[in-house]
Amino acid sequence: MGEGLLAAIAAAVGTPVYVYRAEAIREQYGRLDRALEPVPHRICYSIKANGNLAVLSLLRRLGAGADIVSGGELARALRAGFGGADIVFSGVGKGREEMRAALNAGVGLISVESEEELATLVDVVARRAGSGRPANVGIRVNPEVTVETHPYTQTGVKGKKFGVPVDEAGAIAERAARTGGIRLRGVAMHLGSQITDAGPYVQGLLKLLELVDELRRGGVKTLDTLDLGGGLGIAYRREDPSLDVGAWAQAVLPHVAASRLRLVVEPGRYLVAGAGVLLTRVLYRKRTGGRDIAVIDAGMNDLIRPSHYRAYHPIRLVGDERARPRTTYDVVGPICESGDFLALDRELPHLERGDLLEVGGAGAYGFVMTSTYNARGRPPEVLVEGDRFAVVRRRETASDLMRGETATPSWRRAKDVV
Repeated sequence: MGEGLLAAIAAAVGTPVYVYRAEAIREQYGRLDRALEPVPHRICYSIKANGNLAVLSLLRRLGAGADIVSGGELARALRAGFGGADIVFSGVGKGREEMRAALNAGVGLISVESEEELATLVDVVARRAGSGRPANVGIRVNPEVTVETHPYTQTGVKGKKFGVPVDEAGAIAERAARTGGIRLRGVAMHLGSQITDAGPYVQGLLKLLELVDELRRGGVKTLDTLDLGGGLGIAYRREDPSLDVGAWAQAVLPHVAASRLRLVVEPGRYLVAGAGVLLTRVLYRKRTGGRDIAVIDAGMNDLIRPSHYRAYHPIRLVGDERARPRTTYDVVGPICESGDFLALDRELPHLERGDLLEVGGAGAYGFVMTSTYNARGRPPEVLVEGDRFAVVRRRETASDLMRGETATPSWRRAKDVV
């Protein structure tokens, strides 16, 4: 995005502010869609990466489906115009109300992640009044494939909470296939995030196909979907590796084609991370303990990934930096925590008070992980289309933060609650 446009947005909307470029999202979606063209497929965007309604609407118009993990994300997907059949419902802890909402919406696939979850879904289906529609179910398998990524984002290795253990998946899938009110449509996996090698996908895919063969031999004829999850890795800095989606597709598609199943993938970060930036201004500078510190108006409540994961986000000065010397800074926010930083030991142009900074790679797991810690309102979100911009979520106010609270409680006695 041009510096003039970013400066205009900051002047009009204030900082901190998230800014997303629509064309970048279109480019990423098109790149992946073309790579998958040899097989029937559906790209189901992972809403947890960035759930802004304008972003969801943009992806829906491109042809995407939606991958959700909660009832709230279901409501958000429906509000953005997705039909129930466009939605895949994943997640290890779906509650009864969420299941009912998914069934009422006609969700295309509910990915079951445990034997007890399947039993709960069967009970919810049985208790539904006046509906003869079966629940479309997939079995999410933990393929026990190790990937080189942050431990917090490894989801397909043994002992993690996600999915059905691979050695139990066959029995649970067969039980689902034989249960009234359940239509077993697919098998699924998700290996984790930021995967830059096709090898783990092939390993996991082959395990899924073994399960498919087992089910087909057992007489299951309803399977039509093979869901490989997401996790397609991107580079946050030039020297970082990223997944070559062309090479990835060449590695997995022959196996998918042989299965005669429709491929579903669930990318999130891959589609939107590079499209977004967080704009923030320098409030103050100080030097302490031999370290230069730049205090900015965006904190860990606005972008938690550096503090939570020690994640790297590129930071650049919006403006002419050629005449400025370089200085190594800790770039910190205003939150009352020592872990409140966006970068440590980062070499940047010498910063002045009021300088506008662009924090890159912020289109995914940025706003969706914000909080109101220290009673700070969440920042606005802006969508850019060419040289135009629109505020697609306003900045939260102090009144917004107190909505639903009361200073004068209306007391109830426990004995009156039955």
